[in-house]
Amino acid sequence: MKTIPLLGVGLSLGITAPVFANNIQAPVIVTATRTAQTTDETLASVSVITRADIERLQARSMEDLLRGIPGLNIANSGGPGKQTSFFLRGTEADHVLVLIDGIKAGSVTSGTTSFENLPLDQIDRIEIVRGPRSSLYGSEAIGGVIQIFTRKGGGKLKPSLSLGGGSYRSINGSVGLSGGGEKGWFNLNASGIGTRGFNACTGSESAGCFITEPENDKDGYRNLAGTLRAGYRFDNRLEVDAHLLHSAGETQFDGSFINRSKVIQQTFGGSIRYSPFAFWHLNMTGGRSFEKLDSFNRNIFVSQFDTVRDSLFLQNNFSINQQHVLTTGVDYLNDQIRSTIDFTETSRKNWGIFAQHQAAIAAHNMQFSLRWDHNEQFGNWLTGGLSWGYAITQYLRLNANFGNAFRAPTFNELYFPGSNNPNLRPEESRSFEIGVTGSSRLGKLSLNVYETHISNMIAFDAATFTPTNIGQARIQGLESVFSTQLIGWSFVANLTLLNPENTSSSEDKVLPRRAKHIFRIDTDRQFNKYRLGASFLAESKRFDDLANNHPINGYTRVDLRAEYAFAKNWRLQARLENLFNEHYETAAFFNQPGRNIFFTLRYQS
Repeated sequence: MKTIPLLGVGLSLGITAPVFANNIQAPVIVTATRTAQTTDETLASVSVITRADIERLQARSMEDLLRGIPGLNIANSGGPGKQTSFFLRGTEADHVLVLIDGIKAGSVTSGTTSFENLPLDQIDRIEIVRGPRSSLYGSEAIGGVIQIFTRKGGGKLKPSLSLGGGSYRSINGSVGLSGGGEKGWFNLNASGIGTRGFNACTGSESAGCFITEPENDKDGYRNLAGTLRAGYRFDNRLEVDAHLLHSAGETQFDGSFINRSKVIQQTFGGSIRYSPFAFWHLNMTGGRSFEKLDSFNRNIFVSQFDTVRDSLFLQNNFSINQQHVLTTGVDYLNDQIRSTIDFTETSRKNWGIFAQHQAAIAAHNMQFSLRWDHNEQFGNWLTGGLSWGYAITQYLRLNANFGNAFRAPTFNELYFPGSNNPNLRPEESRSFEIGVTGSSRLGKLSLNVYETHISNMIAFDAATFTPTNIGQARIQGLESVFSTQLIGWSFVANLTLLNPENTSSSEDKVLPRRAKHIFRIDTDRQFNKYRLGASFLAESKRFDDLANNHPINGYTRVDLRAEYAFAKNWRLQARLENLFNEHYETAAFFNQPGRNIFFTLRYQS
């Protein structure tokens, strides 16, 4: 894939479209700049999934919800509750920074977040920012940032209820209560899901899960979760907020050494926002994310990993005038491990100082960010970001972004007994991006072309059975989103073209488990009390290994959904997944669900 031809196509698509004013209000986001702005204002490549989207799509997992999002590849190891990896813009699964209500989440040992255990019933919205953000957030944000916001509440007292069931003996349910009045807010929610599942793996003694299981083997999953969030806005420009998310999951899978695990994820924290003066907004947020993983072979305990991330940040936003906003801040992170495995080191601290200037001058919008990190183990790191936007017309804008980022090696890579390398250096990246956003009589279009170079890439050396800094990667990509209305139907189409190459050797190889081409289209229409919708997803082939010796076929999938509002505040939903019973894999030898149906009854006052 060549960057220049793709850029030419993108510019021609954007510039030739006649423009018009779009009356749909753009959602407000905070992740891209750490300040509030609308998606139309941001210079970053962003996707926002709201609570309404979650319920309209009838999604039942994070994988189900985010599959087909621009720039995102997902690899799942055998169905609900099984290990799920997110590859954002072709980078590694541990190159994505995950925040929950502003608190850094994820395992300190693996470096990834257990997305498969995050409960959708507790989520209000998700912001996905593509591209490096180390200049604002520090380590890990090479591919981008995913921030998850729990349900907030406010207004009149509102109870909610959902009950569902379907194929693979699957059930779920949730109950909630929200309210708080004009100045306060609270939301209390509890949910549970369970499924008997299906055979997770079709591997053998030498491949896949390294065990042979009968075809009628069932690998189930269950999860119980709850959230509590509350806050109040005082008259003296003071606002306080506290939140708690707790998720406990248990899953069965195929494996010769480990075949069952219990995972507890918990994030809790609070924030204080205060404006001493109209131009000065201060935010202090702190909390803890916790993950406990217990592994078993049948019913015999094997190991335990408890990882803790304590974080605290203080941020100041100064509105110099309507054209200039200055942000300064400092943050602190302390990662800790408690495990039955003997790690040489069990904690690591990081201090960061950052500054950002956002400016609007005539038709130009600019963002400059700079950050200094002091990592207890790897010393000082300086990262920066530069973004520029130019309004060609009132409804058409050209964007350009540059940024560098880094990621400190995980504790598993550094210290896991028998397969570690304590001499690893942090991975580093630099990224360039250019794109257009605009509206026309046909609808809204955004298109971005980018290139990312990663050095000191950490790869597993089979000869020494250890990770090592031998990798170099070049990732080129194109992302496009087009939305429109046609004869009462809404359409949203996402296209991702990706060329993720491992350039370490003389013969470039495709990075594993990344599809080069992904296309998704969603369509919905409201018919009085009825709503109908469908999703089409197509992904090209991928490889399961660095050497590209094990290809995984591409696939297409069609999902149908319907909804009927049969009484005030009551809805009955139905979703038919994988209509044509496509057999496909996103990780070699690990099965995905066939044709299945699920019904949900919802009440919301």
